[in-house]
Amino acid sequence: MPNFRAAAAISLALTLALPGCKIIKTPTAEEAAAEASGGFDPARQVADIWDAKVVPFLDKRAGAFQDVSSLSASDLDAAAAKYGHKEKDSTAPWTFAAKISGTIVKAETKSRAAYLDTDVDGDGKADVRIQIGPVIKGTAIRDSLDFVNFNEFKNQIQWAEFGKAFNTHINGVTLEKLPREGLEGKKVEALGAYPLPSKGQPALLTPATITIGG
Repeated sequence: MPNFRAAAAISLALTLALPGCKIIKTPTAEEAAAEASGGFDPARQVADIWDAKVVPFLDKRAGAFQDVSSLSASDLDAAAAKYGHKEKDSTAPWTFAAKISGTIVKAETKSRAAYLDTDVDGDGKADVRIQIGPVIKGTAIRDSLDFVNFNEFKNQIQWAEFGKAFNTHINGVTLEKLPREGLEGKKVEALGAYPLPSKGQPALLTPATITIGG
């Protein structure tokens, strides 16, 4: 009898409690990630500013690669003021916005970090290396923009993820659509950015827009 009474009491308690129970929805992986990051979504941030701000900024800021390269070699301060940007107090090199118009003299498309060595002055020798991915080295596009800065982000990790998001976006909207065969000898037009290279090294340009063969 005592066992029966105890079971009945438990059953009654559960019955009374059920109307007040709430079903808690299990969050999706995306929702959980957004919650953990405080809503930080670098892919969305980049997509939101790409057409409206990034490409117009680069188009206005950029000079012909020959002009940018020549001025940075003779007067770095003048080149930085006219074409360049870097974070305040940063030890990183200047990043320059530039426009490329030239001929592809070598196309390395077997590597995932594919590139086009491009002649812009007509001497048949490469003057600049254009990255065409899918792996893109560096964060040149982010680093060329004067309307974004590190202080807007929670930490160094978010800042780095924001930089990588530009590379992912470029691949999706531009680079993955490019032809990969028979490129040598073709004309190439590009708008992008590159960090000041070390002495003797080619400039490595990340394109925001690029057209091959007209």
